[in-house]
Amino acid sequence: MYVCLCVGVTSQTVADVVAGGASTSKQVAARCGAGSECGRCRRTVRAIIAAARDSAPARPGSVRIEVG
Repeated sequence: MYVCLCVGVTSQTVADVVAGGASTSKQVAARCGAGSECGRCRRTVRAIIAAARDSAPARPGSVRIEVG
């Protein structure tokens, strides 16, 4: 599914960028362009980031703090 029509970025591309270490919508925009134009897709980009964060296992010795 296309997430960002302005630059033609799919949800898989965003997920790959997040898996590669991007943890904010600004980092995603810098790496693949999603969210760098009109901004309508930023909510979806943030949802993909949150889903990846919530499904990722905690690293040994790390602490996950929920804010919000």
